[in-house]
Amino acid sequence: MFAVFKTGGKQYRVAAEDVLKVERIKGEPGEIVEFGEVLVVGGDSVSLGAPTVAGATVAAEVLEQSRSAKIIAFKKRRRKNSRRKRGHRQEFTMLRITEILTDGKKPSKEAPPRPKRAPAPAAPAQAAAEAADAADEASDDAAAGAKKRGEAKSAATKSKKK
Repeated sequence: MFAVFKTGGKQYRVAAEDVLKVERIKGEPGEIVEFGEVLVVGGDSVSLGAPTVAGATVAAEVLEQSRSAKIIAFKKRRRKNSRRKRGHRQEFTMLRITEILTDGKKPSKEAPPRPKRAPAPAAPAQAAAEAADAADEASDDAAAGAKKRGEAKSAATKSKKK
């Protein structure tokens, strides 16, 4: 199921568990916010709003409140010794969409628990030891080859000198 909702003068197409960056809205990290201005709800059947879908809401969890990278607005008028430099950092809110609701349902008060990722299984000690032995053998072979080439070069230089 997907929805298109409007906030901050922009429209966003979202599905459950999407993470998106929107213009700053009120809310603390971990809090659930609700967007009532839903324009389209889709899935098996698409509901188009005129202008909004009645009874549809999008619920999202606030992940963080932050500021984007600095934008420099530099203006210069040539040959007039006129310059102006202004900086600006736009504030934004990171959201995770928790649910898309229809028929006037209310969102849950708490964000659903996130499934924990299992840590990557560590390589067995046996496999690590074999890899280390293979690396040692490869470096020994490379050193032996360089030594042989070095002897061959020194013999060639000796014959040139004569």
